[in-house]
Amino acid sequence: MIKKYSIKELLNKWDFFLNKKVLVEGWIRSFRYSIFIILNDGSTINNLQIVLSKNFDKTILEKITIGTSIKAIGIITKSIGKKQLIELKSSDITIYGVTNSKDIQKSILQPKKHSLEKLREQAHLRFRTTIFSCVMRVRNHLSFSIHKYFQDHGFFYLHTPIITTSNCEGSGKMFQVTTLVNKVDDTKDFFKCKTYLSVSGQLEAETACMGLGKVYTFGPVFRAENSNTSRHLSEFWMIEPEIAFYRLKENMDLAEDFLKSIIKYILKNSIEDLLFLNEHSWSNCNKKIYLIDKLKTILKYPFKRISYTKVITILSNEEKKRNIKFSHPIIWGMDLQSEHEQYLVDNYFKTPVIVFDYPSHIKAFYMRINEDRKTVKAMDILFPGIGEIVGGSEREERYEILLERIKEAKIDEKKLWWYLETRIFGTVPHSGFGLGFDRLVQFITGMHNIRDVIPFPRTPNHAEF
Repeated sequence: MIKKYSIKELLNKWDFFLNKKVLVEGWIRSFRYSIFIILNDGSTINNLQIVLSKNFDKTILEKITIGTSIKAIGIITKSIGKKQLIELKSSDITIYGVTNSKDIQKSILQPKKHSLEKLREQAHLRFRTTIFSCVMRVRNHLSFSIHKYFQDHGFFYLHTPIITTSNCEGSGKMFQVTTLVNKVDDTKDFFKCKTYLSVSGQLEAETACMGLGKVYTFGPVFRAENSNTSRHLSEFWMIEPEIAFYRLKENMDLAEDFLKSIIKYILKNSIEDLLFLNEHSWSNCNKKIYLIDKLKTILKYPFKRISYTKVITILSNEEKKRNIKFSHPIIWGMDLQSEHEQYLVDNYFKTPVIVFDYPSHIKAFYMRINEDRKTVKAMDILFPGIGEIVGGSEREERYEILLERIKEAKIDEKKLWWYLETRIFGTVPHSGFGLGFDRLVQFITGMHNIRDVIPFPRTPNHAEF
């Protein structure tokens, strides 16, 4: 029986397969001179050239077009051409699915360059394009590296609910979930109360870390804000570790080590895809820094750590010294905007920055209050070209203060009774952070629009696929 191999397997161990008979399957990328088939099966960015015999069956030749799926059996030989190392000499082709040439002309599968906007219009087909398959393979390796990191460091993977009754942040719009056609009485609804799609699994993860020590969530979350930008999605994926007995410094140490570890993993395991993306997009259009250089720079130095108060001082001084005019005025107590974050990272420090000890009134109720009663033990990690990529904090473990903060935020304490109870049954210092997975993929691949790093983007007015 002839064994089937992926194109990646054949190319990685080409010398082993020389002069051996193999079976490959995939989709035709191009067909030239009625002899040369360029095949791809999705396992790698690289294609395999299939050379047909001169007396090949003409009835089959007529059915071979771009996009057609086939099975090919043949002998692996060294290629005479310079574009590939090996090729498959075959006279045995089986066609699985024929593609009409007229349909191809209307699709993104035709062999020409398409805009990313055009690819989004045919999202069900863009897995077959080189750039999107690259991004998806990187996304896959990133997912694995995240699980690997946490498993290697003693964390337990936790599945938190998608349907919730509370808003973790205490603000922002949420998607309501209901089975009622005419919503009048919440007690007649499926859960007998108002329920929403979750914006975070953090609060549930906090309860779990009180018994398991180290946990992490990795799943979809939802926001109903009408944000049509290149950095926002309505449905996206979040990674949220929670660790008992961790203070803010330990939390920052963990987040930095985590980010560097997964970037190292990607540079090692996705290098072919990164090289392609490296040549086809700039990570910073103004400075023209190549993608791989940008990722290696992240690994070179420790992240700069600086308090929010010092950041305000730096930005104020920079405005005066360099005559810079930010769109948003620099005032202590303001929430840092993208322009401020990117200036700190790209122009001032030129390295990733961790900003900590933010004003309490601009941060969530669950963040631990500092002794000054004005700031909280919060931290954000800022990356070049993208701004905030991680947000985290030491959590407020003191019952009375947490209850006070909930009331200040005008959140119904009755809905969070279970969360408050964790502070009266052996409460401990604990910390955690949240990382938007899709934004991380966007940073690592250098893609300019977050819609191009997720298989089927959900954004305002767009849920077609």
